Amino acid sequence: MSSIAKPFLKWAGGKGQLLDRFQKLYPQALQENKIENYYEPFLGSGAVFFDMVQNYNVEHAYLYDTNPDLIITYQVIRKDVESLIERLYLLQTKYIPLDKSQRQQYFYELRTAYNLQRNNVDPDEYSEQWLERAAQLIFLNRTCFNGLYRVNSRGEFNTPVGDYKNPKICDKENLRAVHRILKKTKIQHADFTQVEVDLKKNSFVYFDPPYRPISKTASFKAYGKEDFSDKRQRELAELFARLDKKGACVLLSNSDPKNNDPGDNFFDDLYRDYSVIRVPAKRIINSNPSKRGAVNEIIVTNYSMKRENILV
Repeated sequence: MSSIAKPFLKWAGGKGQLLDRFQKLYPQALQENKIENYYEPFLGSGAVFFDMVQNYNVEHAYLYDTNPDLIITYQVIRKDVESLIERLYLLQTKYIPLDKSQRQQYFYELRTAYNLQRNNVDPDEYSEQWLERAAQLIFLNRTCFNGLYRVNSRGEFNTPVGDYKNPKICDKENLRAVHRILKKTKIQHADFTQVEVDLKKNSFVYFDPPYRPISKTASFKAYGKEDFSDKRQRELAELFARLDKKGACVLLSNSDPKNNDPGDNFFDDLYRDYSVIRVPAKRIINSNPSKRGAVNEIIVTNYSMKRENILV
C-alpha cells in the first residue's frame, strides 16, 4: 500500500492544522467530482494541495510560487527523488552523530554555503545544482529554529540553528510518496497572475498569499525578500473577481487584521461582494511561545458555504 504524502517542509502559514475546517469550505462541485483542475498560486508547504489530490477526483494540478528554492525543491522531488534522498541521507549521517557545538558549526557552514550560491542557480533551467540546493533547503528547514523559513532584505536565509535531538532530515518514505503525486503536476516559478493564463474549465483556485501583518512587528520576510504589500493584496482581489466571472471556484485565506485592530475592515471591504468568514487558527511559528495562541483567519469564497458546519 502506498504511503500518504504529507508536506515535506514546515512553512509559515501552512494549513495542515486547518485541513479539517478547510474540507468543509471546499466547493460542493468538488464533492460532486465536477472539479477537474486545481490551482495553488502560493504553494508554500502545499498542505491543501496534498489533501486535494489525494482525497478528491482532481485530474490536473497547477502549482506556483515566487520562491525559487521552493520551486526547485518541488521540481527535484518530481524529477529525481532518489538522488535527493541520497544527498539527504548523507547530510543526516554527518549531522546526527555530532555534539551540540559541532552541530551548530555544521549548520552555519551549510547555511553560509546556501546563501552564497543563492544567485547562481537558475530556477527555470534544471541542472545538477538543483539537487544540492534542494537538499540544503530541506536540511536547513529540518534543523533550524522552529522550522521557520525566513530571509532578510538581501534574500539570505537567516534563521538560527534549532535544538532537536534527532531531526528526521531524510524522510525517504514521504519523499517517494510526494514524488508519486507530483508526476502529473505542473510546477512553475511564477507569481499568482499566472493562474489566469493557465485557467481551464471546471477549476478550483486556492489563494494563500503572504499574510497581511497582524501587527507592526509581524512583517518579517517569511517567504522572500519582497513584501506582499496592500497594493498587491488589491491586485489579488481584482484577479479573484476576474476568476469568479470566468466561472472558477475560488477560495482565499489570510490573517485577520481584526486580531490586532477590531476596526480594520481591509478584507471585509476588499471582498465585500463575496462570502467572508473567520475561523480560529493557532500560530505555531513564533519566536515567543506565549504568542502562539489562537487567532482568527479570514476565509473568502465566491461560492456559498454552510457556515454552521465550519467551526465544528
